[in-house]
This record gives sequence, C-alpha cells and structure tokens, in this order.
Amino acid sequence: MQGQRTVRRSGRAKATRRQEVPQDYSILFIILFLILTGLVILYSTSSYEAAIDFNGDSMHYLRSQAMATALGLFLMLITTRIPVHLYDRLYQVIYGVSLLLVILVKFIGTERNGAKRWIYIGPVSLQPAEISKIAVIVITAHIICRMDRRKLRTLRGLIMVMLPSLAQAAAIYVITKNLSSAIIVVAIAAGMIFVASRGYKWFVLGAAGIGAAAYAIVTWILKNGGNGNFRGKRILAWRDPAAYADGIGFQTLQALYGIGSGGIFGKGLGESMQKLGFIPEAQNDMIFSIICEELGLFGAISIIVLFMILTWRFMVIAMNARDLYSSLLVVGVMTHIAVQVILNIAVVTNTIPNTGISLPFISFGGSSVLFLLIEVGVVLRVMRDIRQES
Repeated sequence: MQGQRTVRRSGRAKATRRQEVPQDYSILFIILFLILTGLVILYSTSSYEAAIDFNGDSMHYLRSQAMATALGLFLMLITTRIPVHLYDRLYQVIYGVSLLLVILVKFIGTERNGAKRWIYIGPVSLQPAEISKIAVIVITAHIICRMDRRKLRTLRGLIMVMLPSLAQAAAIYVITKNLSSAIIVVAIAAGMIFVASRGYKWFVLGAAGIGAAAYAIVTWILKNGGNGNFRGKRILAWRDPAAYADGIGFQTLQALYGIGSGGIFGKGLGESMQKLGFIPEAQNDMIFSIICEELGLFGAISIIVLFMILTWRFMVIAMNARDLYSSLLVVGVMTHIAVQVILNIAVVTNTIPNTGISLPFISFGGSSVLFLLIEVGVVLRVMRDIRQES
C-alpha cells in the first residue's frame, strides 16, 4: 500500500511538473510578436531619415533588419536541434573565438558614427560584443556546474566565476569603448551566480560598494564640471539635459519631449514629430521614445508587459530544466534580455546617464537581433528537453 501511495504521489508530481512546462507556442508567440511589432515601429521611426541618407530609399533600415531577423529565425530553429551540453564541451572554443573577435576589432574594425565596434566577415557586418554575451553565458554555466557550492559562497569562489566575464568586459570597453555591452556582460555573469548561490552576503556588499562608488564618482564629476571628460559631460547632461540642449543633452531632451507628447494613446503610428531629425539615430537606442510618442503610455506599457511575460516564461523553464547546466543557460539568456530592457528604458527616460543600449528585438541592429534569436533557440532547446523527459 505504501508503495502504491508513493507511485501515486510520484505520478501526481510528474503530472504537476508536466503542467508547469510551457508550450512551444507561448514563447514563440511573444518573440514573433515583438519582432513583427519591432519591424513596424522600426520602419515608422527610420523611414524619414533613411530616405534622406540613402537617396530616397525609405526602407533601407527595415530591409537590413528584416534580413538579419530572417537569418536569426533560421539559426534559432537550427539551435533548437543542438544538444545544450555540446556548448559545455566547446566552452573554451566559444569563449576564445568571442574574445579573439573583440581583439580583431582593434586591427580590422569598421568605424560608424565615431565608434569602432564592427568587423566584416565577407559581406556580413558583425558586432563581436554580441557574441561575447553568449560566450559569457556558456563559460559561466560551465564553471558554476563544476564548482563546489560552498566555494561559490566565498569571495574567492565568486571572483573565480566572474573572471571570464570581467576579462571580456575589459576587452570590450578598452578596445571598442562600448561601456553598455561591458556592463551587460558582467551583469549576465552576476545574475547567473546570484541564482546558483545560496549565500547573498557578497552580493549585498558588492551592490552597496558599487552604489557608494557610483555616488562618489557622480558627486566628484558634478563638483568638477565633468572634468572635460566625455562620459563626465554625459553625467552633467543627465542631471540637467536642458542646460546642454545644444550639445550632449540634445538627444535625451528630445526623447523626453517625445515621451511627454504621446499622452495615453499616442499620436498614432507614423505620426511622430521627433523622428523627423529631432532625435538623431532614433531607430537605435531611442526607439522607445518614439513608441511612447506614437503609441502612448498604453503602447509603451504593452511592450514592457510583453518583456515581463517573456522573462517569467524563461524563469519557468529554468526552474523545470532537467539539470543545473541547462537551467543556468536559460537564466543567462533571461538576465541578458531583462537587463538590456531595463537599462534601455532607464536611459530613454533619463533615469540613468545615456550609455547607448538597444531595446531587444525592436531597436535597429542586425548583430543584436541575430544573436538574441540564437539565445532564444537555446532556451527552446532546453524546453524541448523538459517535454521529452516528461
């Protein structure tokens, strides 16, 4: 009788687990909706500037993004067929290639808008910092799975796990001057460690230390008038964008005008005024302000809610993954997308200084959408393994 009760309990637990496993269409629907919405918003945002810059070709940015998205969806489908533990066996290769590509930017990189962050592989333009994010997810999951949990709660253990991400972040910042990607790379590793570790003492102390250091730096910069440094001037513009309206604060101020003028339901798709040359490169980092202007608070909140639902679905998959390594891969992808969304919206709303962070699946950027979709493919593979095991 006891054995029968155990079997029944086991059956009920398995049935409950099967109910918790998300269906394929739920995540795919959200991703596809974000992508299609992003393409529509991208065209609305970029058509005017594209027509001026590319001899009347108003679809230039849309065409480029659509091609990268189509390739990304194809690679996403391929990734769903690759066993996740293959990444574990190839973690050194993945990490080494990503670091090498970042270094190559220094020698063969292409400069755009004053930033040297891209390299060309044949006809394809690639931003190595996006590959670094995947590499950090893979290597951090590998190290955590092979480290004693008690050691992971020590400062030495945390530093050992963080070293690969810190090395990537340093290379990205020093070579490409891309502070936002460097921050995201470190945040991905920190998020994965936070989930895997049961001790949060060092995280609390670290957060307090970073907060105190940031406060001290900002205070010093404000007292010294930016000290002539570009990033220092950005902090000055963050505190008072109107005072720098004719320079570094212009983009932020125009983005805030766009957000404020949208109201509850917006001016209507395609009716933005700020995209008509007032916000430089609006299709990139500041596209959320155009969403607010054309679709209003309702449209902006709808986009945020979609990202929240996507994050929740990733969390469910991570909790039900068949092993720790698979779970950590999903946590890494979830952290990447969540941090990037939060930072982008914070920048556009002037909550933090402008650091140039794109909005996932929506902002213009072929490398970004391509590798984000590959990461989604990894998550879908983990989900597929759960369903097969159930």
